[in-house]
Amino acid sequence: MKLEGRVAIVTGAAQGIGEGIAAELVREGAAVVVADVAEDGAAAVAEQLSRDGGRAISVACDVSEEEQVRSLVERAVSELGGLHVYVNNAAIGVYTPVAETTVEEFDRCLAVNLRGVFLGIKHAARAMQAAGGGGSIVNIASVHSVQNVGGTAPYAASKGGVAALTRAAAIDLAPAGIRVNAICPGWVDTPLIRGIFESDPDPPAARGAVERRQLLGRLGRPEEIGRAAVFLAGDDSSYITGTLLFVDSGMTAQLETWSE
Repeated sequence: MKLEGRVAIVTGAAQGIGEGIAAELVREGAAVVVADVAEDGAAAVAEQLSRDGGRAISVACDVSEEEQVRSLVERAVSELGGLHVYVNNAAIGVYTPVAETTVEEFDRCLAVNLRGVFLGIKHAARAMQAAGGGGSIVNIASVHSVQNVGGTAPYAASKGGVAALTRAAAIDLAPAGIRVNAICPGWVDTPLIRGIFESDPDPPAARGAVERRQLLGRLGRPEEIGRAAVFLAGDDSSYITGTLLFVDSGMTAQLETWSE
């Protein structure tokens, strides 16, 4: 129970990586706010966590809207008694080549994926400082924060920004004892990724091709990202701030792959 007595917010927690993170935080004793724009999905996750013996509530929140993020943080403090951990996980995938991306697509991707992280850091830090300082902010970045492929311009830009913002915020908030770090996942078995496979004419073949490219021979699981979040949220990482933790099956370790 490494997080017993602590309160955490996880955005984008109605499914996928966010749900996995929320479940692992609850497993380690934290009370968790399950936040998502998908209100019904967030409520279902919170109900399941409560049935499993945890303490969880759900809050509908569009992280690109400052008043909604401010209210989210206030709900955590007023209903669960404080805020010690904030996980900026909410994001959307906009995978388009730079010359074919509309301004609207680009702006919406950055509004959710980057502005949303900024707003989460800002209001979480204010609540943590008001309580006397200390706390952990965990941003979900991506392997796209540092390496890329074609056709991902908006998403890549947003996740590169998350990496830079993580470092800047870590510097700004260190005097208050607030640590800021980011997790960079690779391929994780989530509804979003399964949807990508399903859009292929041969979904099993598409999945198999991706799995064979992973050093560990498989996709990651949401709970594996959750365990990394538990580490960064808790005291085991008390001397770590401003870093990127790659949970990617070694994807970013490879310079290139040669076909046989």
